[in-house]
Amino acid sequence: MNLKRVSDTIRAALVAVTLAFAGAAQAGRPCEDTPLDAATVTQSMALAEEVAARLSQTSARVVVIARAGQDLDRWGVRWSHMAFAYRDDSGAWRVVHELNHCATPNSALYRQGLGDFFLDHMYRYETAIVALRPDVQEKLLPMLADDARIRQWHVDRYNMLAYPWALEYQQSNQWVLETLAGAMLGEGASRVEAQGWLKGNGYKPGLLRIDTLTRLGARLTRANVAFDDHPPEKRFAGRIETVTVDSALAWLRACGMGSAPILVR
Repeated sequence: MNLKRVSDTIRAALVAVTLAFAGAAQAGRPCEDTPLDAATVTQSMALAEEVAARLSQTSARVVVIARAGQDLDRWGVRWSHMAFAYRDDSGAWRVVHELNHCATPNSALYRQGLGDFFLDHMYRYETAIVALRPDVQEKLLPMLADDARIRQWHVDRYNMLAYPWALEYQQSNQWVLETLAGAMLGEGASRVEAQGWLKGNGYKPGLLRIDTLTRLGARLTRANVAFDDHPPEKRFAGRIETVTVDSALAWLRACGMGSAPILVR
């Protein structure tokens, strides 16, 4: 599995990505028949440019960045997906994140430019940026630029609602937190140790209330949704705990590992 590299030259890429999206669906995005139209591409690129401008005003080398790609309002969740973004030696910003393959039960890691990170049918054209504490940045930066090291805590068995304290599956936001924890623990740390570190440092997962019929329907119709990793007593009570972006950003600020989110619209 190779991490994907995408150009960071946002303006120059605009025409190219418009043409690319006239064809097949891209990895990590829903496999929709409708290609992105010019207006959507323009809005996505405008947001990416604004984010690049804001990041250039900071001294940060590593941040956590969130997007609102889906409508999760009914669950009380604002952000749908988060990733690491880091400034490479050339000064360009790269995004590293886990993406699900077209609603299949598998995922992969991708390295992209800011433009491609926002190039999607976004629910809201806004983002949240959290600058990480300097010592956390120092531990993460060499890892994020290394294809082999970044895979240490990745599991390709994807579950959109993976239980945060189990090992059967992993979802994209969970990968971010486990990788951060692994970086703090050092080389050779296991997923069990990374999850233990998160618990010990006060992380509390998001709680979604999902009734039995909704869970059954999702399990029967979505290959990327499972509930068998959740404790039965919580599952049967409709209390589904998972790593939400909202809970992760709140925890980063509460434990002092991240700044207050910078909102860009």
